[in-house]
Amino acid sequence: MRLTALPALADNYIWCLAGDDGVAVVIDPGDAAPVLAAVEAGLRPQVILLTHHHDDHIGGVSALQARFPGIRVIAPHEPRIPMATERVSDGEHVQAVGRRFHVVSVPGHTLSHVAFHTDEHLFSGDALFSLGCGRLFEGTPSQLLATMRSLASLPGQLLVCCAHEYTVSNAVFARHVDPANAALRQRHEEALAMRRDDRSTLPVLLADELQSNPFLRTHTAPIRAAVSAHLGREITDDVDVMAGLRQWKDGFRA
Repeated sequence: MRLTALPALADNYIWCLAGDDGVAVVIDPGDAAPVLAAVEAGLRPQVILLTHHHDDHIGGVSALQARFPGIRVIAPHEPRIPMATERVSDGEHVQAVGRRFHVVSVPGHTLSHVAFHTDEHLFSGDALFSLGCGRLFEGTPSQLLATMRSLASLPGQLLVCCAHEYTVSNAVFARHVDPANAALRQRHEEALAMRRDDRSTLPVLLADELQSNPFLRTHTAPIRAAVSAHLGREITDDVDVMAGLRQWKDGFRA
């Protein structure tokens, strides 16, 4: 299978997983134009997977449905995604292009957000970013913590295919929180070099995220101590750590 990240909008990636014949699954097409350009080069979209309802993830779907009548559009149970042809929930799976895509509920960024993973790839939408996670637009810190724990329990060899190129900016915050983390320092340096060469920093191994992403490490002593110092008080539990970390990130300026 061939994995491709199509740059879209300001900093989005539309992920495509295609066989040798070009038949493909397209994930979160917020803009139809990059997908249609790939079609001219041989891509044959067969299924669209949607992680959540935000327009930069679903904005191109209608145009793709017009171009490919009958294409499967698979989304969570979310009325704000009216163009879906199929709905999925946590624990279910989708069969497409010879792969099984497992569905994981990942509330936090939005309440109905889902992620999809195969044996090789994790399409996390805006739930998990390289060295970060999505803002809490609808969910609670408790839900975000549960989501991070759920994703952390997946096999470490999965390649995280998130929807935005945020690695460098996330790394700046992560190193502010966790300055002694050697793995994080190396990730930051590698990401800077990639972006200087106009290369994508994605995908990234989930195992590497577990070593360097503070939102996956709220149980560790360095993250707990940093959040406690930032809040100016003792923390009470892991939910308190996650709430403080997310609030800290939301207001952070380098």
